[in-house]
Amino acid sequence: MNQLLLEGFADAAGFVLGALAGYLLGLAFGLDMFEPGYGNGAIAAILLASLGGGGGVQLARRWRASRRKTG
Repeated sequence: MNQLLLEGFADAAGFVLGALAGYLLGLAFGLDMFEPGYGNGAIAAILLASLGGGGGVQLARRWRASRRKTG
C-alpha cells in the first residue's frame, strides 16, 4: 500500500481515538460538549476532546517513526 496513504490512515486513527479518549475523559468529569449552549462545561469538554485529538495524532506519528527505525 502507498506509504502516504498509510501515514494518513495512522494520523486519522490517532486523531479519532485521541478525541474519543478526551471526550470520554470529559464525560467522566461530568462535562458534555453537546449540552445546549456554550457554557463553561461545554467549552472545557471541547478543549479536552481537541487536546486528545492532537495528542493522538502526535502519538501515532511517534509510533510510526519508531517502526520506521526498527523495521
